[in-house]
Amino acid sequence: MIDLSIPPEDARLRDRVRAFVEQSIIPYEQDERLTSHGPTDELRIELNGLARQAGLLAPQVSRHYGGMGLTHLQRALVFEAAGYSTLGPIAMHCAAPDEGNMHMLEVIASEQQKENFLRPLAQAKVRSCFAMTEPHPGAGSDPGQLTTRADRDGEHYVINGLKWLITGAEGAGLMIIMARAFDGGQELGPTMFLTKLPQPGIRIARTIGSIDSSFTGGHAQVAFAGVRVHRDDALGEIGQGLRYAQIRLAPARLTHCMRWLGAATRAQDIAKAYAGKRRAFGSTLMRHEGVGFQLADNEIELHMSRLAILDVAWRLDKGDHARHESSMAKVFVSEALFRVADRCLQVLGGLGLTHDTQVERIFREIRAFRVYDGPSEVHRWAIANRLARAQEAR
Repeated sequence: MIDLSIPPEDARLRDRVRAFVEQSIIPYEQDERLTSHGPTDELRIELNGLARQAGLLAPQVSRHYGGMGLTHLQRALVFEAAGYSTLGPIAMHCAAPDEGNMHMLEVIASEQQKENFLRPLAQAKVRSCFAMTEPHPGAGSDPGQLTTRADRDGEHYVINGLKWLITGAEGAGLMIIMARAFDGGQELGPTMFLTKLPQPGIRIARTIGSIDSSFTGGHAQVAFAGVRVHRDDALGEIGQGLRYAQIRLAPARLTHCMRWLGAATRAQDIAKAYAGKRRAFGSTLMRHEGVGFQLADNEIELHMSRLAILDVAWRLDKGDHARHESSMAKVFVSEALFRVADRCLQVLGGLGLTHDTQVERIFREIRAFRVYDGPSEVHRWAIANRLARAQEAR
């Protein structure tokens, strides 16, 4: 038999996080410091302080750098509980892009880089951003179209280019830049570079309005003009940036699933509470099959999403790359949770269209998840390619 039971100590931690979010974080959901470009840094710092006092800061980072050192399976429980409020991951410092950046730094960075960049980030002294995506005709879903250049100049690389949809760039203290490295006329390949911010030559060209507003610093277009980065601040080996990006992206896809599962569960709880008390045509809404069946479908998709997440987390804890499984989970969970949020909004009727509950916000936020960290179409393409290669090899 496969044992899917949760160890008692992990269940207690999950429940402690859920209680922390409900009691300490949800009251901030109407705070005026929540803007169309995400929570302000003032609010973030205040929320980080609450998580620090509760001993719940940076659950994904090893204890050596100030985190909780949780496994992927433990993160699945904790991140879902944190995601019950869109502010929960911000408070606990396990939101994107910081969470994915911390994971990658801990795996790839040199010891000196970990002290210079990871430690202050893990302790929430700074925020970070990951600068890879570019506007047309640069790199988007196809990183092979990367146009940002890093040209070798003695002990430094000089970076020029344009990035966009860089989450958290405004106000970040640390940036990871993906650029195509050159030494003279020789191309060395895509490479990641670390730099602290602000930095001469790095300019926020504009802050981009978007459908989502849960990430501190919003999304920015960033211009690079003659940015000098010492070769010692290259993250990992020169030319291996795309390989390293997979170290970041595969677990990051899953942690997005974990957090948004918590948010979708919140939407379901709000919809159930409303449908259980609102009456129409002689009974509560929940007793009408048109409503009750929507909530039943939500329960099914929440449960199946949770199982998919736990499966990939288990594989990652075993040391598997789990690229195939994480792609499947990303597609299934992102699409299932959007359906959950959509049904919850429908169940609430006119109330669902207002800001009187969190459902309208969750609906908008979860819709964006089907695009970032690889749109569904790209993951389906990757899954199909793996199937084709396996079939051709038979």
